[in-house]
Amino acid sequence: MVKLQRTQHRRLKRALQKERNPLMRQRIQMVVLRETGMTQPEIADVTGVSLSTVNRAHMAYDRGGLEALKPKPSGGRINQNMTLVEEKALLDRFAQAAGAGQMLNIHDLKAAYEKAIGRPTSNSVVYSLLARHGWRKIAPRPHHPQRDIEAQKRFKKKLPARGPKGPEGRGRAAPSLTGHVH
Repeated sequence: MVKLQRTQHRRLKRALQKERNPLMRQRIQMVVLRETGMTQPEIADVTGVSLSTVNRAHMAYDRGGLEALKPKPSGGRINQNMTLVEEKALLDRFAQAAGAGQMLNIHDLKAAYEKAIGRPTSNSVVYSLLARHGWRKIAPRPHHPQRDIEAQKRFKKKLPARGPKGPEGRGRAAPSLTGHVH
């Protein structure tokens, strides 16, 4: 048990009176009760928490003071690779090409992102990055980059005519066979 100085004890009492967060008040109270001579099991019974919770509060205060008793923030971008500002700076490098009407190459963006964070990552991380910054979904290419337009035209010329008009009225009408002699 670490004995507190008189000024630390007064500071804790003042913080206990001013604190509005019930969790923080309880943690401060655990440290104050230790100074009155209570043991950790007694403090656990009085405050209604487990012995390990009391022990963690005492160790946190001994290591970091009143700041260490504050609860850790939850939610948000806890596991972020880059800050939003850093992400925006990375995307700005690609924005010029995208603004000129060119399509964004996801492989180039992913390579730049991985270089910036220093480790490999999945495609979904890069797509989430684009969504976070309001970039629209990347469209598939409209045609194959190695297409042969002449071969496509030749193929279209060789297509046979469609069958006779069916009951639904679809397709081309077949040539009439009434005047045809075999």
